[in-house]
Amino acid sequence: KKLDLLHDLLNKDGFDKVLIFGRTKHGIEKLNKELTFRGFKTGALHGNKTQAQRQRALNDFKQNRVQILVATDVAARGLDIPNVSHVVNFEAPENYSDYIHRIGRTGRADKKGKALTFVGIGA
Repeated sequence: KKLDLLHDLLNKDGFDKVLIFGRTKHGIEKLNKELTFRGFKTGALHGNKTQAQRQRALNDFKQNRVQILVATDVAARGLDIPNVSHVVNFEAPENYSDYIHRIGRTGRADKKGKALTFVGIGA
């Protein structure tokens, strides 16, 4: 259900440049493939990518060649990506500091942005 909810959100107006965070490299690859299969223009950024692959994905996102960048916390710090409309924590971060760094990728330079976090409720 999380994936279907994410799909519906990404189709809404205003979700123009979306950075989606997950926790694992494998999970990011799986999510990236699924979103691409569903017709979204996406890129992936995680530690198993070569430096050239990471730079290409980042540049494609910055230049609006892809609408969505799916990433691990490797993208949570030190990257200045202008005009990110939304940060989505598809999987909650491990700690408060990681959360702050993730959501800090939007709403930069006096621009507005939104951050959403998917939370699961256990049985």
